[in-house]
Amino acid sequence: QVQLVESGGGLVQSGGSLRLSCVVSGRTFSSYSMAWFRQAPGKEREFVAAISWSQDMTYYTDSVKGRFTVSRDNAKNTLYLQMNNLKPEDTAVYYCAGRRGRLVQSGCTNPAHFTFWGQGTQVTVSS
Repeated sequence: QVQLVESGGGLVQSGGSLRLSCVVSGRTFSSYSMAWFRQAPGKEREFVAAISWSQDMTYYTDSVKGRFTVSRDNAKNTLYLQMNNLKPEDTAVYYCAGRRGRLVQSGCTNPAHFTFWGQGTQVTVSS
């Protein structure tokens, strides 16, 4: 059973920064494609960023490009999301997600593309 546990969320003022972490259980993390999604109240879950197992491919939704950076440490079984210049519209529950196999650009923005999910961590940005 693969488990994903997010941490690092919190309350921050507009313009501030947070770093989310997602620790993945199991010995095959390095073979997983990983992603971050978020869901605001009353809205559908939306894609934020994705990264391939080898980190040679990363993708971002347009609204976070230049502000967020996705990375991973395969030795620590950990996925990260560095979020800078946060805005009130970034307020949401952030989820990490994973799947075995390669990252597919055309599919990685769809939550159904991913098999494993964490429980989420709340990010609140005040204006």
